[in-house]
Amino acid sequence: MELNVKLQVFEGPLDLLLHLLEKNKVNIYDIPIVEITSQYMEYIEEMKRQDLNVMSEFLVMAATLIDIKSKMLLPKDPKQEEEEEDPRAELVQQLLEYKMYKCMAFELKDRQIDAEKIMYKAPTIPKEVMAYEEPVDLQELMSDVTLARLNEIYKSIMKKQADKIDPVRSKFGKIEKEEVSLEDKMVYLEEYAMNHEHFSFRNLLEAQAGKIEIIVTFLAILELMKTGKIIISQEYIFDDIKIKSKIAA
Repeated sequence: MELNVKLQVFEGPLDLLLHLLEKNKVNIYDIPIVEITSQYMEYIEEMKRQDLNVMSEFLVMAATLIDIKSKMLLPKDPKQEEEEEDPRAELVQQLLEYKMYKCMAFELKDRQIDAEKIMYKAPTIPKEVMAYEEPVDLQELMSDVTLARLNEIYKSIMKKQADKIDPVRSKFGKIEKEEVSLEDKMVYLEEYAMNHEHFSFRNLLEAQAGKIEIIVTFLAILELMKTGKIIISQEYIFDDIKIKSKIAA
């Protein structure tokens, strides 16, 4: 008759390794890698019928243990002056971090259980208490207030307001946004091109009022070039661009 043995469920390969170390009561900084690897492989054999997705993580750790075991069985080179790094060092660091997080999880679980035993009472303040307002004696409150005192308070407030004003920025004027549409500028350039067969690109831009108008004028020229109403040319690099109108009267 087949005997079914229920295995202990572990959250991952590090959880299994930590269990084996605690079970064998060994120092985590000095893992007996041969013995632990053998016990680990025995557990893997019992898990063969389990879900392959779960098994994959344990198999990767098994390969890591075998790799460490093989490195530790190799003879050390006596000619090598520097002390070789312990192949178990990285695994020990992972186990220490996992153990720390596991202890923290247990602590949080205990706090959650303790918190579930605590009951809180909703506040029940009588309406009379909530509606109570401490009476104010206006005569007593205003007993030391005089016109001179009020004047001092007023001057103090006005001084604070004056100190907030930036002496430089307060003199700046308001910058008005230039409203220039591409359509209006194209109409203007078409009329200009009708009356001027040849004109200068530089002179045209210098005649504009501001930066925004210069940009819109440049875009309007590109649009007129696209429609074939003007032709531009430049004899040498950095020379002025000459514009020829194809719609001049």
